[in-house]
Amino acid sequence: MGMGCLGHSAELAFAMEPSDDVAVPGQPIMLGCKVEGTPPVRITWRKNGVELLESPHSTMLANGSLMIHHFQLDQGSSPSDEGDYECVAQNRFGLVVSRKARIQAATMSDFHVHPQAIVGEEGGVARFQCQIHGLPKPLIMWEKNRVPIDTDNERYTLLPKGVLQITGLRAEDSGIFHCVASNIASVRVSHGARLTVSGSGSGAYKEPMILVGPENLTLTVHQTAVLECVATGNPRPIVSWSRLDGRPIGVEGIQVLGTGNLIISDVTVQHSGVYVCAANRPGTRVRRTAQGRLVVQAPAEFVQHPQSISRPAGTTAMFTCQAQGEPPPHVTWLKNGQVLGPGGHVRLKNNNSTLTISGIGPEDEAIYQCVAENSAGSSQASARLTVLWAEGLPGPPINVRAVSISSTEVRVSWNEPLVNTKEIIGYVLHIRKAADPPELEYQEAVSKSTFQHLVSDLEPSTAYSFYIKAYTPRGASSASTPTLASTLGEGDAGLWMRVLGSSTLQLLWEPWPRLALHQGGFKLFYRPASKASFTGPILLPGTVSSYNLSQLDPAAVYEVKLLAYNQHGEGNSTVRFVSLRGASERTALSPPCDCRKEEATNQMSTTGIVIGIHIGVTCIIFCVLFLLFGQRGRVLLCKDVENQLSPPQGPRSQRDPGVLALNGARLGDRDQLGRDEKCVDMKELEQLFPAAGAGGQPDPRPPQDPAAPALYEETQLSMLPLQGFSLREERTSEAKAPCAGPAAAPPPQDTGSGLLSEGQAAQPSSAPAAQPALSGQ
Repeated sequence: MGMGCLGHSAELAFAMEPSDDVAVPGQPIMLGCKVEGTPPVRITWRKNGVELLESPHSTMLANGSLMIHHFQLDQGSSPSDEGDYECVAQNRFGLVVSRKARIQAATMSDFHVHPQAIVGEEGGVARFQCQIHGLPKPLIMWEKNRVPIDTDNERYTLLPKGVLQITGLRAEDSGIFHCVASNIASVRVSHGARLTVSGSGSGAYKEPMILVGPENLTLTVHQTAVLECVATGNPRPIVSWSRLDGRPIGVEGIQVLGTGNLIISDVTVQHSGVYVCAANRPGTRVRRTAQGRLVVQAPAEFVQHPQSISRPAGTTAMFTCQAQGEPPPHVTWLKNGQVLGPGGHVRLKNNNSTLTISGIGPEDEAIYQCVAENSAGSSQASARLTVLWAEGLPGPPINVRAVSISSTEVRVSWNEPLVNTKEIIGYVLHIRKAADPPELEYQEAVSKSTFQHLVSDLEPSTAYSFYIKAYTPRGASSASTPTLASTLGEGDAGLWMRVLGSSTLQLLWEPWPRLALHQGGFKLFYRPASKASFTGPILLPGTVSSYNLSQLDPAAVYEVKLLAYNQHGEGNSTVRFVSLRGASERTALSPPCDCRKEEATNQMSTTGIVIGIHIGVTCIIFCVLFLLFGQRGRVLLCKDVENQLSPPQGPRSQRDPGVLALNGARLGDRDQLGRDEKCVDMKELEQLFPAAGAGGQPDPRPPQDPAAPALYEETQLSMLPLQGFSLREERTSEAKAPCAGPAAAPPPQDTGSGLLSEGQAAQPSSAPAAQPALSGQ
């Protein structure tokens, strides 16, 4: 197309953009476009994304508008003029593209719904409807007997969607009705439909009924919404409207047409919702309802436009563009008319509403456009990026190298730029994972006298990208050429060894299943320490955690080395030395111990020592008291100690009369040792503790159930353990020994409560079995 030099703006922008339109075939159509900017400005046009070439069929006017002289449809030899048109403007600052304007041919289809004949009663309601499609939307009119209907008649209601309502029918309303549709393309007349009005109704009561309720509508802002509601009944029902969400419908731009049709002019997004038509019988709560949904769409419009900016080279430029609409618009960015996607140093965030360009250079200087588009329409806004390039800035650092040091460290080195190095105040190293987007990049600053930097805290087995910029007080240099380096595999694998025999060694380590994801595993080397070369590598998968080395020299010391590897390299090796002879001898001489058993034994021995001391002290006290109070006092003491310290072991009613249990032995068993050698005089005991039922007073306490639990004394002296006291009988030919003498104590019994330590076997027993029990109490 032609070229025009327009405008006076310092940049480039549209003062007028083409709009959607409908053209009549064979007739001319003009698409408007006006540009402001620094001349010279070149204007061209695109159709469906392809630049239009100059031709007699279309001409660009001096102001930049496009004139199509004879709009045509597809005729085989020549393409249709229908399509999406864009105006493109360019000057030395960049290029901008207008919004898309859709141009369609005017059309008119045949009626796909014709009005139908109706028979109605006087006073009733009649409704005719016709439907037809066309571009632009056809204007619907009605004729009765080939004469246009008088629209001033209040009983006749014409709705824009092609509906005719007649209320309060009269005989003169009878006739033949036609629907007439017209637009710039054509005029169509429907079939005729006869209306017959019969005599007056019977006047009988009729329930309210909604003949036609509101339909679901989808409109664009500023259009008119027609919500139809036709109700019948006798008496005539009252029609009312409400919103289902309870919000008020409002009054501005709202009117009721006819007897119940709701008209909303100049609709907005706030008018969207569900509307309910209700037909009420007068004076009652009897009602019928119908509802329809209204959806109002809004084309995209900008809440925040991008602003032109100027930034020094090497810095970051950011544009923000926020648009709203219904449905929410999709935002795309153009750079000099070409779609701009994320990648490299370009980032898009916040649903594409923010455009960030890092490390800008001369190639980034352009006009950037934000295009917001939805089903209701599109809008565009533009801004210019100016890159400030200061004179004397240093060149990019050169000879950038990156070397992997370990699984988490890489050393980056470089040389200073070739030119303008005097004003350099430092370097900035830019780091990111090679697989990550540029927005995840981070930086580390380095002093101007340093030409290498150790980057730490990296992830093992990972590729990283590095580049460097030199900074001066006036700005940054351009970026160096990026370099890549991969960290090594993970470090020390951990290695343990177990000698299985004189010539076999088992190696154990932690498995690393994720090594298999990076084409890795383990490498195993071994050698006698006296040799220079290793045997290996033995390659093992990352899921393996052990390996046996056999047929080794029992007399040799072996060096074993294990390391992990993947496609990026090898990790740190783990080295161990082992002597099979020394390890096997130690294994034979010192079998593994059961540490838990030893610990338990030590705890039990300690408990036995404590119990033994208590028993010894108690026994000494007992003997002193025995000597002081004599034989009678001795028996009383034994009973008193028992009463205070030991609960009876069973119900008194079950004890054998005249029997004394001594150290767990019944008296009948002791008779074999000789009655004349007892330590305790049984007759004396019987006098002190007469047996129940043996000639004494009966036990005043009621007999207990044999199954009942034993009764325990309430008072006990916890400071003196009962285990320290016992009544024993001694067999001796010399004399009667004192009761409970230490020398007569039997060997201690292990009852589970504790063990005596060595050297304590002669002390009184601490076994709790069979406490002394006295019968006949």
